Amino acid sequence: MASQFITNRTYFYVLTFLLTIVVLGLSANFANLFLPHLHPDFTIFSLVVTSLTIFAFLLSFQWATPRTEAILMFLLAALWLAMGAWSTDVIGNVQCDGLGGQRTPTKTGDMSLKAYCREMKVTEAFSWMLFVLFAIAFSLILALVSQAQRFGMGDTWAMPIRELRWFGEGPGMYNQGASGQQQYGPGQMGYAQPGMQYPGTSTIIQPGVNGAPPTVRQVPLGAV
Repeated sequence: MASQFITNRTYFYVLTFLLTIVVLGLSANFANLFLPHLHPDFTIFSLVVTSLTIFAFLLSFQWATPRTEAILMFLLAALWLAMGAWSTDVIGNVQCDGLGGQRTPTKTGDMSLKAYCREMKVTEAFSWMLFVLFAIAFSLILALVSQAQRFGMGDTWAMPIRELRWFGEGPGMYNQGASGQQQYGPGQMGYAQPGMQYPGTSTIIQPGVNGAPPTVRQVPLGAV
């Protein structure tokens, strides 16, 4: 069964992917209406940010480590922060309902200024929402990596992202492959399956956490 972290990560990717798709659709509409001569800077930037986000998702969803995931979340948070700030600068505090009957030029004529305002408001709101989501994800990865390191993981930053565990999940669930074997360096604490005994260690059995199976923990001799 997938860990709570993997489940939550999947929900996060689906939510941010859908929000990004909406902004990409609005950006593509702006490109169709205005490029190449009207509002080129913002329109091109919005297309780049949304396309880059989707491309990064396709690469990172299956193949990622905590290190690459943290870097990706930080970069995407910075890009969407810029996107939110720029869209706010473009539309400002304009009240769209007061623009009825007004028109704005496009490359082939004009369009309703009220419709353009509403599309920009959606772009602005979703950009800020995505910035907040990516910033939260970055903070959570740092916290979960710190938790994994406290539970005696080795090179936590370089392990597969699926090895991370959510808050409150038992430490005995860490770093268990198909064989259930654990890897740790000399003098490190490790977590092993019942029946395994490493030279120079003592075995401690602890009750499971939050309904998890009992933890069989091995520590160096003299540490107990």
